[in-house]
Amino acid sequence: MTYQPSPTRYQNMPYRRCGKSGLKLPAMSLGLWHNFGYINNFENSRKLIQTAFDHGITHFDLANNYGPPPGTAEEVFGRILKQDFNGYRDEMIISSKAGYTMWDGPYGDWGSKKYLVSSLDQSLKRMQLDYVDIFYHHRPDPETPLEETMAALDLIVRQGKALYVGLSNYSAGETLKAINILNGLGTPCLIHQPKYSMFERWVEGGLLDVLEQNGIGCIPFSPLAQGLLTDKYLHGIPQDSRVATSGVFLNEQHLTSEKLDKIKRLNELAFSRNQKLAHMALSWILKDDRITTVLIGASKPEQIKDSLEALKNTKFSQEEIATINEILA
Repeated sequence: MTYQPSPTRYQNMPYRRCGKSGLKLPAMSLGLWHNFGYINNFENSRKLIQTAFDHGITHFDLANNYGPPPGTAEEVFGRILKQDFNGYRDEMIISSKAGYTMWDGPYGDWGSKKYLVSSLDQSLKRMQLDYVDIFYHHRPDPETPLEETMAALDLIVRQGKALYVGLSNYSAGETLKAINILNGLGTPCLIHQPKYSMFERWVEGGLLDVLEQNGIGCIPFSPLAQGLLTDKYLHGIPQDSRVATSGVFLNEQHLTSEKLDKIKRLNELAFSRNQKLAHMALSWILKDDRITTVLIGASKPEQIKDSLEALKNTKFSQEEIATINEILA
């Protein structure tokens, strides 16, 4: 059956301006870190993209190494674009990244101009695209001069392979240095993608201030702490959970008795707000005007629809904020 996007897809999604740029992003964006590789069911991956787009999610976030195996998320996404979204490219924001290990040898990792330009060329071929909207350097490189890495991002924009550039996993100090270099080159930084959740609050120690002062957007990833900030673990470890099935990014060591107690107390507060814990965790991030959009992940279309419920209540009283800070202290 030919996919036809919902005609009401823009009616309920708020769109936020990304820093001081002309670009607006949906309050929620879909990350393709998991569930879009060759090991996943193609029809389910296809339905995830369709469901997101039908509900006003126009931003789809990838990286060269997403899969598994690495690169296959971009290939699968490219197939979906060609099959279902021919004619809708200009309604979509598509991003990719490079910075982690992608291929063997000295040129397939980190932040050299050789790696970044080659990686994006490969990504565009996998997705069957002429350009991406946003291209990120995925992590700082301790050996390559920052000037070279930023010059590569500038070159990529001037070549027409990306419209905007961003940073991911950069500290506040590293971000400020990169911003100044990019401004000098004439290709300003659009957005920063840090890990941020109730359990991971390092960005509050300076990064958010740097972004605000320089008119740069922010798109946090892992807002649910790999599923910890849901009701999934309130009564033990489910057999189908990431802790039980993968253990790579989240394992039983993360589920200490202290953390479980915090999860239960946060869940009680969410209940008092007429929210599920996951909804409160997402809305807690979106309460901050410095946040442009938050990245959600999903393995089922229903999870996307469920996450969107968080947008119905992103306001917190001072008492609620104080309670959350006390729980997390």
